[in-house]
Amino acid sequence: MRADWRLDWLNRDGKKLLLTRALRTFGYGYLAVILAIYLRELGLDPLLVGVILTGAIAGSAVMTILWSLVADRFGRRRTAVTMAGLMVVGGVLFAITDSFWLLLLGGFTGTISATSGEVGVFNTVEQAVLPQTASNERRTWLFSIYNTLANFAGAAGALFAGSVGVLANLGLSGADAYRPLFVLYALIGLANLVIFWSLSDGVEVVKLQAERRFVGIHRSRGMVARLSALFALDAFAGGFVVHSLVAFWFNLRWDLSPEVLGVIFFWVGVLSGLSLLAAGWLAERIGLLNTMVFTHLPSNVLLMLVPLAPSAWLAVALFLARMSVSQMDVPTRQSYTMAVVDPDERTATAGITNVARSAASAVSPAISGFAFSVAALGAPFLIAGGLKIVYDVLVYATFRRIRPPEEAARERSRAAGRAENREAE
Repeated sequence: MRADWRLDWLNRDGKKLLLTRALRTFGYGYLAVILAIYLRELGLDPLLVGVILTGAIAGSAVMTILWSLVADRFGRRRTAVTMAGLMVVGGVLFAITDSFWLLLLGGFTGTISATSGEVGVFNTVEQAVLPQTASNERRTWLFSIYNTLANFAGAAGALFAGSVGVLANLGLSGADAYRPLFVLYALIGLANLVIFWSLSDGVEVVKLQAERRFVGIHRSRGMVARLSALFALDAFAGGFVVHSLVAFWFNLRWDLSPEVLGVIFFWVGVLSGLSLLAAGWLAERIGLLNTMVFTHLPSNVLLMLVPLAPSAWLAVALFLARMSVSQMDVPTRQSYTMAVVDPDERTATAGITNVARSAASAVSPAISGFAFSVAALGAPFLIAGGLKIVYDVLVYATFRRIRPPEEAARERSRAAGRAENREAE
């Protein structure tokens, strides 16, 4: 089945969620380029930069834990509106202060993205709602489009990071040249708040059993526990090389400016976005799990080669090659997770698996910051790549026999067709 970009098959709530995602990831795109460099401009050393990034990811984990337990009772719409309000607060705090503790508090709102990717609770709510805005047959394509739009918006945001140079030419110096971008980030949060408020009551459809269960998971507890443990390993590894730290590494190792980094991360977003469309096509042919694993493995080898490159251009080329395939597991992972649990378990499942990812990834940036502070610049890349390869092997071994409903139905249809052919012969 091909993706239909007219989106006639997607309801209005689904289209609004695509818009909120694109707006947010535009902000995440430039934040990933400038965040760590901005914190250094404020006078913080690499270790404290890593601590604030850890605080941002930890805040995302804490908020996801809280809201995944109560979102279906409090209301998915109200949950998203609340988090959009906190996004406004986080952006304002980063724009107006140079206090380490206030910056840490701003990060701990759970809405400051250090990774260029989605931040906890937004992802939990939208991941749970999206499957009910389209048919099962369209689910993987929907997640592919959802993430593709996000990557393209993030790419545009990364390119927008070059506006720091424009602001500097207008007379703003040092950290002041970065502050307007955090004001814009707060305005993006405000736009998200308005759109979330306009969602229909249909996003609350999942009140079947959720109101009678505190955690919201029943049949799939073992499945969710295994998924969460493995996703945590992957996220712990990924935390060593979040985009803010990779941009910081290119700045420290090769003295690349925010303008150059903006162009690099623009192409990261474009290549990742194109690969996400390919993920939907590939998943229909070899299955969700196979797509997750067989595209992820080579990307991790490329990641380990980045710090070994003898020149800046080769390091950039290896990183871009890595990013051209590394994100293909994202929509397939989301689709697979939502497919193998019951509909009334989706919010809790998305919340728990995202909590596992956020909590695990919260530790790593501080370790990377320490590594950078003692000049062990290549260590985070090597550790991350090695751990991610272990994850790929384990997730394939654990789930290779568990298929989503549509894949099982296709297999039954093929088997029936083969049986009919044998009978005809």
